[in-house]
Amino acid sequence: MSPSPTLRIDVVSDVVCPWCFVGKRRLDAALAQLAAAGEPVPAVHWHPFELNPDLPRDGIDRRQYLTAKFGGAQRAAAIYERVRAAGATAGIDFAFDRILRQPNTRDAHRLIAWAEGQGADDASHDAAASGVSTLVERVFRAYFCEGRSLVGVAALADLAGEAGYDRDAALAWLESDRGIAEVSDAEQRAHAIGVTGVPFFILAGRVAVSGAQDTEILLRAISQAREYSASA
Repeated sequence: MSPSPTLRIDVVSDVVCPWCFVGKRRLDAALAQLAAAGEPVPAVHWHPFELNPDLPRDGIDRRQYLTAKFGGAQRAAAIYERVRAAGATAGIDFAFDRILRQPNTRDAHRLIAWAEGQGADDASHDAAASGVSTLVERVFRAYFCEGRSLVGVAALADLAGEAGYDRDAALAWLESDRGIAEVSDAEQRAHAIGVTGVPFFILAGRVAVSGAQDTEILLRAISQAREYSASA
């Protein structure tokens, strides 16, 4: 009997969305539970969704951004308290006050798309997907916990290197115009299927979960997706 194909989970997110970071950690926890139980672990693939596509490429001052979006840093802090509490349950120590610049995230999404392509011809697609998730985690943590800048291709290439990728190859990609059209096309596809907010999880192309749902909800969705796949 041939082995069952690995379940695929497609995640639509933005690297400056704190709920997307929480959602990733909750998904990680779900996958860890599956692994601990000896069950097959789905392969996760990441897709772009720019929350602020009109920002300049070098971003804007964070205080200016908070004023425009929330009416100021004080109101933003009140709104972010709920995010902080959720982050604490997922092992995230959000440091919003360390963020100095609100970036345009197109280059970050290009980097993630590049990383997705690095394993396209590899025999171990699961390992390649895991590597991309490591990069996504590194970008989230750098931005939300360490106050690292996501502005500039050199800064992003550094994060790729820290996640185990070839920094020079990542930099060469980012310095070109490759991947721009692909990111735009992926975002259009997300909008076309009704994605209006992130994170958004699509399991086996059949089951959708919107928002940073609890780990148990994600586990139930994975089980449901497997049932659908088995009966297809």
